[in-house]
Amino acid sequence: MRSDLVKPRWLGIHLLALLASAVCLVMGYWQFDRAQEPSREVVSSPVEQLAKARPLGEVLQPGAYMPEDEGNQAVAATGVYDAGRQRLAPALSPEGEKGYYVVVPLVTGEDKNTAIAVSRGWIPQSAADSVDRLAEPPEGEVRLTGWLQPPDKAEDGYIPIDTPEGHVARIAPSLLVNEWPYRLYEGYIVRGEQRPQDQAADGSGASLREIPPPEPPRRTVWDWRNAGYAAQWVVFAAAVVVFWVSLVRRELREGAGGADPAGGGGGPDGGDESGSGGASSGGWGGSDTAGQVSVARTS
Repeated sequence: MRSDLVKPRWLGIHLLALLASAVCLVMGYWQFDRAQEPSREVVSSPVEQLAKARPLGEVLQPGAYMPEDEGNQAVAATGVYDAGRQRLAPALSPEGEKGYYVVVPLVTGEDKNTAIAVSRGWIPQSAADSVDRLAEPPEGEVRLTGWLQPPDKAEDGYIPIDTPEGHVARIAPSLLVNEWPYRLYEGYIVRGEQRPQDQAADGSGASLREIPPPEPPRRTVWDWRNAGYAAQWVVFAAAVVVFWVSLVRRELREGAGGADPAGGGGGPDGGDESGSGGASSGGWGGSDTAGQVSVARTS
């Protein structure tokens, strides 16, 4: 009966079970791998070297959506600063001290209607009143290289109690568009190098501290939702194997129960008994008839 399991119908069942379990395992591995990937809502790429800077227009277009994985790219931009529209955005220093990023629009393009926000540097909270005495951006055309960053989210940095005049809650085009009369890029640039340099600063004010973007964390952050999906796919693969085993066992059981173990219908004794019974019956019947005929003749 085991040969029944290699018939065409069963070969198809074997192949289907193999493919189904393989697909489930592949999907489970994919979800397991996804569970170890960084969240798509954070910058995960390392900070590029400024020597690898590419023109801003090759990386991002004005008004176009900027994916998070575009962050930390080194870019180069040419334009003119609109120093009169400088703003302060609250931010924490790498040491956790409260302060502000000094943000200014860099007007690019020949139409002078497009700009990208540039973070010039950081000042402590105590120096907010002396922002007018900071080093002024250079006049005329400048060439800037820095790191492209996606818009800051509401949970980044710290949230101030209010937003005074000349401040902005965070570096995000959705907010800066209300401050500046330009068509803005989705992201902003953290300044790295600039030619020409800023103008001489008034010694009575605070100095700008240039802070490059931090490297993303290297540790694995598990996404438990994807890990749960991976476990589900493994369970599905096990269910396919269990179902296939149950089909095979049922086929073997039904094949063994339907066989004729005696090799015939009534057996050899039954046939002989029937024949001898018939002959015996016929013999007894023949003797009785002969005796009756003999008695009749004698009479």
